[in-house]
Amino acid sequence: MSTTESTSLYDNLEQMDIRSLLENINREDQKVAFAVEKEIPSIDALISQIVPRMSKGGRLFYIGAGTSGRLGILDASECPPTYGVPFDWVVGIIAGGDAAIRKAVENAEDDPLQAWKDIMEFGFNENDTVIGIAASGTTPYVIGGVKAAREAGLLTGCITCNNGSPLAEAVEYPIQVVVGPEFVTGSTRMKSGTAQKLVLNMISTTTMIKLGRVKGNKMVDMQLSNEKLVKRGTRMIMETTGLDEKTAFDLLMNHGSVRAAVESFYKK
Repeated sequence: MSTTESTSLYDNLEQMDIRSLLENINREDQKVAFAVEKEIPSIDALISQIVPRMSKGGRLFYIGAGTSGRLGILDASECPPTYGVPFDWVVGIIAGGDAAIRKAVENAEDDPLQAWKDIMEFGFNENDTVIGIAASGTTPYVIGGVKAAREAGLLTGCITCNNGSPLAEAVEYPIQVVVGPEFVTGSTRMKSGTAQKLVLNMISTTTMIKLGRVKGNKMVDMQLSNEKLVKRGTRMIMETTGLDEKTAFDLLMNHGSVRAAVESFYKK
């Protein structure tokens, strides 16, 4: 039996009081970061291949089903506002299409041919990367997608929570974060989902930093899509240049990004 399907270390959950349930869930969650730490060399190896490809115009595709697909979409959708990159630099694709983001689509994950068709809607080039996300490592949609991508010459990686899975065997750069049995047996939206989210954060954040989308420790290319972000951008400019708030705000509004505003200030 795979680790993700193995029996919980806890039983008679319905008989536990609320405090005990919370403490035991938290106890299991604390294991996740240590499991991710063990896979840092594998994450490093994959990112080291992604960055030079994206610097040449490649894109990053996440493919997954269910929770895994939703996590990929979440990470991808946050890259444009956070780093000011085009919406198609990082693309999240879920089995069953956008309808499956909110509601499960029956049998969508069982078609091994559909993921590549979904990727093809975006076109592809030799510098693209496809990362398959599946806690079990057995999802046909994901396995079929990475196999087709690899055959087409694209870089392939995966994030799974079982060792030696078919998905890991199908890619060049597997990341296998084994977090142990779930608190509720087989509920991989819990520890496995948390592990996948942590790894996705590491991949996208590190990649964007190495592509120059962060300066110092600041998101200098973030989209100014609401008042909170405008205020954040204004503070960044004030801290960097020593300008007062009104002048920093005006400079930001005139140039549209923290990066452009600061560069304009120092060109004077």
